[in-house]
Amino acid sequence: MLALKRDRHAAIRRLIAERPIGSQGELVDALSTLGFEVTQATVSRDIAELGLAKVMRGDRSVYVNPEALGREARPPSDERLRRILADIPVTIGRSGLILVLTGQPGTASVIAQAIDESTLSEQVGTVAGDNTLIVLFPDEPALERWLARFESLQAPAVPAMIPTEALAR
Repeated sequence: MLALKRDRHAAIRRLIAERPIGSQGELVDALSTLGFEVTQATVSRDIAELGLAKVMRGDRSVYVNPEALGREARPPSDERLRRILADIPVTIGRSGLILVLTGQPGTASVIAQAIDESTLSEQVGTVAGDNTLIVLFPDEPALERWLARFESLQAPAVPAMIPTEALAR
């Protein structure tokens, strides 16, 4: 399933390089013709993960790859997710190969986006409601590895120990 996301990202990059695509709906349709069954929400996250931009071409705005603008795609980073998890208490439940993350009202999409932008990659996908987010996995080992990494990102940073003699000065 992880290959599916990589394949979809490669297809998106190819599609927007080959022809003008100006909306998420157009991208969903183009991916569908290639055999990718995706929702607009998935495409929205893909656009953010790939660092795509919209530019004017002729009389309409279209998506372009970041290289077309002379900048590199943003590499995945855990910093935003770490900051969000420090501010928003998140509880984790489980049902089979699905993790259910619950935060405060209105925070699920923010957490989902931060997960999608992070180095966490073993999930098949994320679906966010208002305060609840589900994270889907292809198998048990992937879920366990992801959960361990997520919990390490969720843990508060341990402050560096200050030697007692430094405090006495």
